[in-house]
Amino acid sequence: MLKVPEMKPVQRIQANFLAKAERRALTWMCARLPAWVTPDVLTALGLFGAFIIFAGYVLSAVHPAWLWLVVAGFVVHWLGDSLDGSLARFRRIERPDFGYFIDHSTDGLANLLILAGLGFSPFVRLDIALFALAGYLLLSVHAFLAARVVGELRLSYLNAGPTELRLALIAITLAMFTFGALPVLHGLTAFDLIVGSVGLVLVALFVIQTLVTARDLTLK
Repeated sequence: MLKVPEMKPVQRIQANFLAKAERRALTWMCARLPAWVTPDVLTALGLFGAFIIFAGYVLSAVHPAWLWLVVAGFVVHWLGDSLDGSLARFRRIERPDFGYFIDHSTDGLANLLILAGLGFSPFVRLDIALFALAGYLLLSVHAFLAARVVGELRLSYLNAGPTELRLALIAITLAMFTFGALPVLHGLTAFDLIVGSVGLVLVALFVIQTLVTARDLTLK
């Protein structure tokens, strides 16, 4: 029978550009949230924000003005997704196993909604958007495996984390509203090339990090 390795204490590694400023902002908000706002409420809020993003991208096929709904959705998603764990730690009401499971499960669904919505918009092809999603999920798989075998949960790569990715997607969304689809090559838009390039970077990071971790494990 395959032996499952014993779970190591997990160290969160977060070295993105905005980590310190974001942490200060989240702590400030946690101290001022009313008692009825719980981590579970915030997790649901973050997922609701992803549904807003999905709806905004899909409706942008009707009129580009719906892209402003996408921007609002990203703000809602950031608030819920970033504050739920922060609030639990601030109030010392962590539920490590439940929180880890629910947080990453809802993250997976939220990422599907965001990238699928982008693919259903008139600005990015669905196959390219889903390729970027596959790259993101591969990197997530690596992070979860590394948390299991080496006790490190890496939340950022190349000094960028979820917050920087949201800001990049907001910038891309505003460019969509300003410039339109911008066809550039054989039916591909500029946004197809941008999103596809991000997908390639994510897949490359997965391969590199997998090889690095495998090498480190062989040296133990």
